[in-house]
Amino acid sequence: MCGIVGIIGAKGQVGYDLYEGLLTLQHRGQDAAGIATFDGILHLKKGIGLVQRVFNQKNLGRLRGSAGIGQTRYPTIGRGSPEDAQPFYVNYPYGVAMVHNGNVVNFFSVKEELQRVHRRQLNSTSDLEAILNVFADELVHKNSPAFNVGDLFDAVAGVLRKVRGAYSVVALLGDGSLLGFRDPHGIRPLVIGQRDGTFAFASETVTFDFLGFKFVGDVKPGEAVHVSTKGEVSRRQLSAQEARPCIFEWVYFARPDSVIDGIGVIEARRRLGKALAKRCLEVGIAPDVVIPVPDTSRPAALSLATEAGWKITEGLVRNRYIQRTFIMPNQPKRQTSVRQKFNPVRSEIEGKKVLLVDDTIVRGNTALELIKLVRQAGPSEVYYAVYGSPLRYPCVYGIDMATREEFIAQSYSEEEIEREIGADRLIYQRYEDMVTGVRGNKDLRFCTACFSGDYPTPVSDTELDSIAADRNTVESQSDQDYEE
Repeated sequence: MCGIVGIIGAKGQVGYDLYEGLLTLQHRGQDAAGIATFDGILHLKKGIGLVQRVFNQKNLGRLRGSAGIGQTRYPTIGRGSPEDAQPFYVNYPYGVAMVHNGNVVNFFSVKEELQRVHRRQLNSTSDLEAILNVFADELVHKNSPAFNVGDLFDAVAGVLRKVRGAYSVVALLGDGSLLGFRDPHGIRPLVIGQRDGTFAFASETVTFDFLGFKFVGDVKPGEAVHVSTKGEVSRRQLSAQEARPCIFEWVYFARPDSVIDGIGVIEARRRLGKALAKRCLEVGIAPDVVIPVPDTSRPAALSLATEAGWKITEGLVRNRYIQRTFIMPNQPKRQTSVRQKFNPVRSEIEGKKVLLVDDTIVRGNTALELIKLVRQAGPSEVYYAVYGSPLRYPCVYGIDMATREEFIAQSYSEEEIEREIGADRLIYQRYEDMVTGVRGNKDLRFCTACFSGDYPTPVSDTELDSIAADRNTVESQSDQDYEE
């Protein structure tokens, strides 16, 4: 899961707009960040760390041009090393720089074919480099004497045929134009905005709110959109497969002030909270106070408390200078960070029956540490309610849940998980209620692979094993870095 942005038609230095756009998408990736701009030549700056750490006034000053792209990275496939930071660039044909959000399921076979058959040597472990080289190779084979939009769309069609998985892509082309496209199922989001003749692509609409762009619409699944240097917009639908956007965007990943595929994130989480309230009432708990686990679960917790008629309070204070624990690269960092990230408010907890509301349970470590923290403030009982249903299956589409062994719900029953995390009662959302809650009144089918095991794209056992092995290698290396 990453955050991407592209802007064309900006007056002055587009680098500053891209930088501010990436700040709005920092929640989507904390590992690395990068920007490429074009003013006749390509200017590129990327590095490891948060957006504010990678960029400063000096390097932003040289990111000149009226068009550019940027990304904030969250590692899935690959080492997460400096070589994997985006954007990536190839100079032939025409010159193409590219950023993406997602994960390529058949990355290893695509990479092998590129190197063996097409003699394209990849210099990183990032799956974007595979997408970029497939796209460039398709353009080369068009063998056109001049740049044209039809060739671009044909090249994207080649990518959609050869590359399986989840990917939303924005490319900066050698003539200064922008190209955006989305995988055939639209698993990862991509939206378009406009501001006084300037166009933008972004992972979430919140970027447009901040930069003053008007939301134009979503890039449709399997669609490619080209914006020329004159502001001419061309669109082509290249695939007719069923839309399957990732439900985890609404459950956890996206900002609450974003709208994805016509569904407001905050509204979806409110509906999830309302459904979870009914589940809590069914099991017969009667908490004195409802406490959201900041920040994702606040809308759901408020809706739950309102629906059930229970008091809600801020019983956990979050240290805003600690990163999101879910997307940290290894277990020791996640566990240590939980205690750095939250502090219980004794006056709101002591002597009370407390209901903690969270979005999901993956490994169980965060829930365990949170409940330990809350018990230090002296509650009489601690209940734990989760508005996502049990996670049981590996995500191969860009969320850091790549191995079966990571899921506590894969090996334990709900009663056993309850004991493992130390809760007096654990309440999970029902799968059907989760899907209905996110959908609202939209006629939309989601990718729910991590909850249901229903993968929108073909995924072989060999590919699952390869992705898991790659992620285990990254985890092992990251654990060593942590110990050092």
